[in-house]
Amino acid sequence: MNALEIENLSFQYGRTKIIDNASFSIQEGDFVALIGPNGGGKSTLLKLMLGLLSPTTGVIRIFGSQVPTRKIAVGYVPQNTNANLDFPITVSQCVSTGFLYQKSIKDEIDFMLSRVGMLEKAEKRLGELSGGERQRVLLARALACKPRILFLDEPSSNMDANGQELLFSLLASLNKEMTIVLVSHDLMAMSKNVKSVLCVNRCVHYHPGAGLTGASLHEAYGCEIDLIAHGLIGHRVLSSHDHSHCHHSL
Repeated sequence: MNALEIENLSFQYGRTKIIDNASFSIQEGDFVALIGPNGGGKSTLLKLMLGLLSPTTGVIRIFGSQVPTRKIAVGYVPQNTNANLDFPITVSQCVSTGFLYQKSIKDEIDFMLSRVGMLEKAEKRLGELSGGERQRVLLARALACKPRILFLDEPSSNMDANGQELLFSLLASLNKEMTIVLVSHDLMAMSKNVKSVLCVNRCVHYHPGAGLTGASLHEAYGCEIDLIAHGLIGHRVLSSHDHSHCHHSL
């Protein structure tokens, strides 16, 4: 079954086209990474999938329901964890806001926090946490509605290498229960647990299987890129090329 279907999707700000006639589908149970250069449209595509933006043309369906939809439980972890840090809310109170269709109880909140390794910080104020810890709390909040599909925007951007490894291990476990789609601006954050890749650079190219070939990277970044991986974390090296006709993310 398709978890997500996109047909002839385009989006533009004014006269600037951000996504150009994209069509692809994502199978239920997939773990998809959206990669591409800064400004290539990754976060815009994610927001279109979530229904936070309306497409200029085209159709998006999640488990058969056209976006935006209230029929399917969808989880979302945003990129920015630094907003409103002075707001007096505890970790537990933040997670409780994720229970949209039922009254949350302490045991359920504690269970969600335990899943992301943040139970011991339950009564801390959200603003007292590190960026990586806040990211995990927002993940717990996203899991509260028991989503069938989970979207994450740059989830490892505030984490060190060890934090990234722990995060991707957690996401691999969650992938047994739900489809996962995440945005990454950096190939070093790619994990061996990713199953498919979406290369986004105005045009969108879907690649089943996590292997990143020279052709797929060229589609995403507009230039030749080599990826050298050590464990879960990779190091990319740019090979010789003409900078005048390509752009890429460093």
